[in-house]
Amino acid sequence: MNFEDLSKEQKIMVTMRTVLTSIIRELTPSPGEKYPLSESTIQDIRMCLSLIVAREQELATAAGVANQARPHYIDESLSAQVVAFPPKK
Repeated sequence: MNFEDLSKEQKIMVTMRTVLTSIIRELTPSPGEKYPLSESTIQDIRMCLSLIVAREQELATAAGVANQARPHYIDESLSAQVVAFPPKK
């Protein structure tokens, strides 16, 4: 679905999630360095992201959109298998 096709509330949710995750990415320190945010702020950000995701799911369900996308690891085996057919003669 195109961003322009979303409702105003959906656009707000997408934008808030994008901004929060960008902030987290930019603030994430290198290994061994101290995280610049307090533990309570980290928990607040997690709560905000959880609420955003929950509301996005509610809006998608209300609109009749089924989200079948699921994250997976690059080395995770997929349920589909590629089968090679012999070449035509």
